[in-house]
Formats: sequence, C-alpha cells, structure tokens
Amino acid sequence: MAMKTAKYEHVRGQMKPGDVIAFGGKGHFSEIIKMATLSSVSHVATILQTKILEDKGKRYFNQVIESTSLNDFNGVSISRLSDRLTDYEGDVWWLPLRKDLCMDVEAQEKFYDFLFDKAKRRVRYDTPQAIKSALDALDQLPFETHGPTYNKEDFSKFFCSELVAAGLEIAGVVGSVNASEVTPIDLCRWGIFEEDYYQLKVDKDLKEITRFNTLDPALWNK
Repeated sequence: MAMKTAKYEHVRGQMKPGDVIAFGGKGHFSEIIKMATLSSVSHVATILQTKILEDKGKRYFNQVIESTSLNDFNGVSISRLSDRLTDYEGDVWWLPLRKDLCMDVEAQEKFYDFLFDKAKRRVRYDTPQAIKSALDALDQLPFETHGPTYNKEDFSKFFCSELVAAGLEIAGVVGSVNASEVTPIDLCRWGIFEEDYYQLKVDKDLKEITRFNTLDPALWNK
C-alpha cells in the first residue's frame, strides 16, 4: 500500500461512486476530532455522482455528498468536488474503492436514492453522535454491555462518516455495520480500497493515513 500525490484534474475521470474523499481540517472542531482519534483525518465525503453532462456533453464533473457545515447550512449537502478542493483549508485525499467492490447499476440506484433523500430533506449534522463515536474507550463494558459513549444506530441526523458508511452498507459494498459508530479514520481504515490512495491537496507537509485499508468493516457490526 502506498500514498501518492496527484492533481485533481489528472485523476477526476477515474473517480467512481462510493470512492471516499478524506479531509484533514484546520478548524477547532477538526482538531478535536483528529486529537480524539489520533489521526490526520477529521472528515469524509463520498463521490455521489460522476460524469454529469454539462456544456452540451463536452465536459463532465464530479459531485460529493457529505454532512458538514457548508454554505450557511450544517448537515447533508451536495457540491462539486472541484469547488470543495479549491475552497478547503487543509489536507485532502482520494481513496478509490476496490474494483471488485464497485457498484453495479442496481447498487448505484440504492446508493443514490438513500443519499439524495438525505440531501433533499436537508438532514442536519449530528454533533453529539460525532463526539461519542470518537470516544471509543468507554464503548465496551464488562459482560458485553455498552458504555456511555456507545452510539445506537440512529439516522434522524448524520455526522460525516456515519452518512458515508450507511450509504456503502445500503449499496452492499460492506455488510451490516453500525454506521453511527464509524469515525472518519475508521472508514479510511476499512479494507475496501485499492492499495494506492492519493493526496490531492497538501496543507504543509505530505501526511499518510495511518493503518489505511487494513481493518475488516465487520468489526463495526450491529
């Protein structure tokens, strides 16, 4: 496994639905998430739709869906990836989904329907669950009982990695998981990606994603 660098314009045509875009932000909340999860990743989004025709079919663009604070709204929203890369302050990585896990037409329809619905209804960001998901130390108590920081799956609101994990589960990319317990770095460590991943934007220095692509998503089963 290796991290490489790439310019977005050179790889944009290779991106697929379900690919993950990981972010390492510089804001206060981003720094808390990185500190709590001991990682360089604070946020994730997913490629929702690629090759949307524009300009009479001469050009295409990629969209991402995410739950974040953007354009005066804190929740699930859709935007052009090129705009996010231009405006984002921090590090950005592209994590390509493994070829054998790429979605067929039926899976893409389920993926799109689930995620579009959340954006259309403007589902809000879930700050309490985001914080609790990052505090894993108290999740498991003796006798297989759950501690005070354990999240029961709840889709009334979404934090970023919960939304992406739920979409991948709906599409059949992963089996049954408790998406409400998946942190941004957890998702980046799921063994569902190609061996190589790419840093698209560098804040100061190149940063690798520790233990990238090494864990079984079944560890987050319900």
